[in-house]
Amino acid sequence: MDVKTLEPYAIIGFDGSAIKGLKVHPDGDHIIYPMGNKVCIQEWKNKKMHFLSGHTNSVSTVAVSPKGTYVGSGQINHIGFKASAKIWDFKKRIMIGSHELHKVRVEALSFSSDERYMISLGGRDDGCVVLWDCAGGSATATTAASKLTTGDAVTLAPLNLRHSAFVTGGDSNLRVWNVRAESKTLEVLDVSLGKLRRSVRCIAISKDDAYGYAGTTTGDMIKFSINFPADPSASVANCKPSLIGCLAKCGQWKKNKAPETICYSQGIEAILIMDDGCLIVGAGDGTVDVLDEINWKGDFPKAKVAAPNKPHFKALRTVKVPGCITSMELLESPQRRGGQRLLLLGTRTSEIFSIDMATFTLTLVVTCHRCAINDIAFPRGMSGVFATAGAGSVRVWCLQTARELLRIALPNFSCSAVLFSGDGKSIVSAWNDGNIRAFTPLTGRLIYCIFNTHNKGTSAIDMTSDGRTLISGGCEGQVRVWDIRPECQSLKKVLKEHKSPVSAIQVSPNDTEAVSAGTDGSAIIWDLISLSRRQVMYANTLFMCICYEPRGCQLLTGGTDRRVAYWETASGNLARELEASKVGAINGLHITKDGELFVTGGNDQMVKQYLSKEKPPSATQKTVQSPKTLQQELHLPLEDKTTKKPATERQFKVPAAPSKDEKIEAMNTSRSSVHSCCPCDVTQPQGSKVTSPVKAETKKCCRPPDNLPTRTTSKDYISGSGDRK
Repeated sequence: MDVKTLEPYAIIGFDGSAIKGLKVHPDGDHIIYPMGNKVCIQEWKNKKMHFLSGHTNSVSTVAVSPKGTYVGSGQINHIGFKASAKIWDFKKRIMIGSHELHKVRVEALSFSSDERYMISLGGRDDGCVVLWDCAGGSATATTAASKLTTGDAVTLAPLNLRHSAFVTGGDSNLRVWNVRAESKTLEVLDVSLGKLRRSVRCIAISKDDAYGYAGTTTGDMIKFSINFPADPSASVANCKPSLIGCLAKCGQWKKNKAPETICYSQGIEAILIMDDGCLIVGAGDGTVDVLDEINWKGDFPKAKVAAPNKPHFKALRTVKVPGCITSMELLESPQRRGGQRLLLLGTRTSEIFSIDMATFTLTLVVTCHRCAINDIAFPRGMSGVFATAGAGSVRVWCLQTARELLRIALPNFSCSAVLFSGDGKSIVSAWNDGNIRAFTPLTGRLIYCIFNTHNKGTSAIDMTSDGRTLISGGCEGQVRVWDIRPECQSLKKVLKEHKSPVSAIQVSPNDTEAVSAGTDGSAIIWDLISLSRRQVMYANTLFMCICYEPRGCQLLTGGTDRRVAYWETASGNLARELEASKVGAINGLHITKDGELFVTGGNDQMVKQYLSKEKPPSATQKTVQSPKTLQQELHLPLEDKTTKKPATERQFKVPAAPSKDEKIEAMNTSRSSVHSCCPCDVTQPQGSKVTSPVKAETKKCCRPPDNLPTRTTSKDYISGSGDRK
């Protein structure tokens, strides 16, 4: 049987940790950025993506040639191993060259202005500059990037008119390089900084190559003159770059007093020089300013202590984004000129923002989890939205638009599991602080918090279809059963069988039993009526995931043995197993409602879909005959365990808003800058400022306060005291 390829419907992601990772193609229609070990080329209008695959580890930096012919990318690697830098053809989307001349990490990449050379800068463990001939496919020159008496070089920028020159900067070093055409060697000229000591983070060169700016970690800028002749073919043997000054933003200025200097918090991470001479500066604290030079008349009044920098710029426009800015690019095209241009910002929190240069308004374009995603959940009977759990937040996404609808933030904690209740009125999440928190699906308001559910963190949860029973597993190996009611949440039973963390829990389709899988190699079936152990399965593996077959007669497990195993729920015997991966563990597993297909994901970075009921076994499958047949198991007496509860006991209402329950089906799947999902004011126009309507004193609006929008950072989420009844 031929194995087909699964085509992705949408991919949500951006690696914001890569310095200068977000690039705009010169055609103005494509943006390029890293995503894991791949480089993503995305069309700006229709959001179509194409991936450049070939790296073996995370991509650390990306570069685009001035004419857009080539795309360069570098990666990081383990200590002691070589890191590769690759060159791609943009139109053909193929790799045309690569080298492994750096150790551990490629810190920065850039192309010469004539696209002849690709310049790569190694990281701390390498410290070399490599000049790569793009046409010849070979290294032209390799030399140390900095002196032994200075720190490491971390950034570089090419000159615009002189094709064979570029500038590097780092810790206490700022150097101008030139390629000798005769010998194809590198000659270097140090910028004389005098007593000034700065650590350079970014460099910007003027279009005429007359001067440049270097952003520093102290929050000011070094302006230096390159002093190269205007003729690109002239010799630079007698030229020497010089320091113009250390400049900063001007603060409050009083008469007969020296003006104050304002340094950017957490340093300057990106600088753009505009055509009119203004600067756009991006800082580590998220501040973005448009700066213009101040023409001072006369000398400054002398201060008591000489300042190391000089106030030289005034801010024309300013905006602040959440997170440290790592990339800043101007999106412009023949159809997008002047005020229609967009400024794209990439942040360390893995978000992309756009700023309209006409109005200087901020818009969120791309967002995703910054760290690993621990769990994914769909509402019961609904596939339009889904929730993800990660470090510091639980997020709800729209499947059709691939946009974020709701973000519930809990800083400094990690969410290990998430699920939707059966009635769709709550999002239940498990956190590493040992608490279980439930939120409303529209506004993210806290419904209840169960404190200290597990003393070493909650690792897995699942809930019955009526929302009355919650089963949780912890890192200490205990399984606990909870009675969930609107007024209180109480513990029913503690089940102690596992000897190591519980990795997965799932309730059976008929809500009479639940199964828990642990990293001790055991999977235990629990009776939810008698709250006792019904069956146990052992295997020589660390179980990572477990799933019920839709009829509840069999279980599917996956673990570190790279196999997917079928188990009989009545006898606990192994029915069959297959090798699902040849490289690493199976971390995720799920089966369709009809039981025809199941899908796996593991350390091999592959998602595989299998036919569950194919008649002829494959060569990698091992069939084991069970003592009891499936027909005998189906006739087991289960009448007392399948009795349905009265309909009155299946109602689950959200406290504090008894007449206005929030259901996930009412989620507005279109993203807006302001989420207006409160049922109390459904007529509120979208995009307008949300104001609390006048209500009676006995009624309480279910919307959180104005200072707590969908991105909630309230202490109530940490303490669990918010809206608890």
